[in-house]
Parts: sequence; C-alpha cells; structure tokens
Amino acid sequence: MHKFYSLLALLAAAISFTCCTDDEDNGTYEGGRNDNKNTVNDEPAVARLEFPRLKEGNNKVIVYRTSSNSYDPDGVNFAVEWDCDKKSQRWSCYQMHTGYTGSYNRVTDGKYYNDTENLDPGDYYSTDYIRGSGYEHGHVCPNADRKYSYMANYQTFYMTNMQPQYHKFNGYTNSGSDRGEGLWVRMENQVRSWTPREPTDTLYVCKGGTIDNEEQIIERLRGRLIVPKYFFMACLVKNSMGYRAIGFWVEQKSTDWRDDEPLSAYTVTIDKLEELTGIDFFCNLPDDIENSVESTVALKAWGIN
Repeated sequence: MHKFYSLLALLAAAISFTCCTDDEDNGTYEGGRNDNKNTVNDEPAVARLEFPRLKEGNNKVIVYRTSSNSYDPDGVNFAVEWDCDKKSQRWSCYQMHTGYTGSYNRVTDGKYYNDTENLDPGDYYSTDYIRGSGYEHGHVCPNADRKYSYMANYQTFYMTNMQPQYHKFNGYTNSGSDRGEGLWVRMENQVRSWTPREPTDTLYVCKGGTIDNEEQIIERLRGRLIVPKYFFMACLVKNSMGYRAIGFWVEQKSTDWRDDEPLSAYTVTIDKLEELTGIDFFCNLPDDIENSVESTVALKAWGIN
C-alpha cells in the first residue's frame, strides 16, 4: 500500500513538473498555447493584443501614454515600432473603445514634432523631409481617432507617427471640379465606424507603410526618408461573439481619387497580410484563436460590400 501511494506521489510530481516546464519553455499559458507571443521585458504593453510581434534588430518600441486611465486602464494612447537604421516607423498600433470621441481635434494644426524624449539624435532625421516634398504628413494613428484629450491628440502629431502620403490617397477635396476623397481616408473612416458601442468590447488596430522591402518603396525623399509604396491595416475585434479579424492592403497612388472603388477590393485575410508585409499580427492571441481568425474574412460581418 505504501508503495502504491509512493508511486502516485511520484506520478503527481512528474505531471506537475511537466506542466510547469510546458508553461515556461513552450509558450503555454492560461487561455491557450502561444508560441509566438512577444517577450515582455521593460515594456509590459507589448503583451497587449494590438501589438504585432516585434522585429529583431535596431528597433525601438515607443508607447505613448496619457496621465488619465479613464479611457485605458494602462493609460496607453498608442504605440509605434521605430526602425532606427531607416529612421522610419514600421507601424502604429492602438485600441478603440466606446467613448473615445471628444472635442480635441488637430490641436497642433500644421505642426509636427520629433520625439526627442524617446529617440536619440542619430535615430531620426532632424529635418522634416515631408514638408514641401509634394507629399502630405500621413497620420498612421489618426488624430481623429484620438479626440478624447489634448495630450492624446497632440501625441499623434509626432513624426514617429507619420508617413509620406499622396494627397489623393490621404486627403479629400470638397470644392472645385476635382472633388474626391482618398482611399486611405475612406479606409480610416470605415475602421472608425467599427468602434465598439459596448464598454466590454474592443477594436485592436495595427497600421503602417512598407519600409522593409526595396520593391515596396516608391522613393527616398532627398535620398533619405522612405516613401512606402503600400499601406496596410490589420483589425481585430473582440465582443460577446468572440474574435474576428480583417486586413487591408493598398498601393498608394497619386493619379486619381479611386473613390468609386469598393473597399472590399482591398480586403485580405490577416494570413495574407502577414505574407505581404512580413509582420506577425496579433501574435499575443492564443495560437488556436489566432490561427482561426487570421485565415478567413467575413465581409458581411464587417459591413463591407
């Protein structure tokens, strides 16, 4: 009998050790296995669902926070991954909740700032090469998505959140014979319309332009600042029905507004978007959920024709 209980104790210890090892070494955690999640070092925010997998190399993650936790329990406004060698951003990511609207919009109209607090002088161009180049300062996290406080809106005007974009891609014109609305603007409006109405629901967004592949670059302003040829959006919503995801992939052009083209023509699965960009989106989801939501797009569920 004693041998029997001793054997049970040894078996229990072995099982306990196996589970512990699996947790620490093989990426399992409460909620499901996750082999590709971000490793949390100094910045805990990288474990949030809007974050893609961080790129190795001379990159910095900058998390912009506000003093208030009213809209986000961690006080997070949005975040950027900055390539210090290319002096350009790879993406901006953020969350959208009910109540993010407000009266603050374009609080620094016409002014854009280098983030000298988070970047060293050699990490960015001190000259604003977008100004006067024929391109516009394209907010990647839109200032219109961050109207709930002055500081939240102000932070979207950092150059770390900018990419050069054509006016007919990023802007609109309401007067004259050449009226139109840029395709990127229409996509941003569509994403904004997905802001959840229930306080328990969340929309996770990651957006950017292509800087990693020379074939996905239009030019370098004055031989330096990259102009992305393609732009992307990765969106994930969590609500009472579970999770679903959708991607946008679009070439930026200056020739016409393209405002008669359906947004459905530019939707892709997250799996396809990862193939096109080389970025692992929503890596902090449990692997089973990630694999499921990233392989399909239900356009009707997103209200896209």
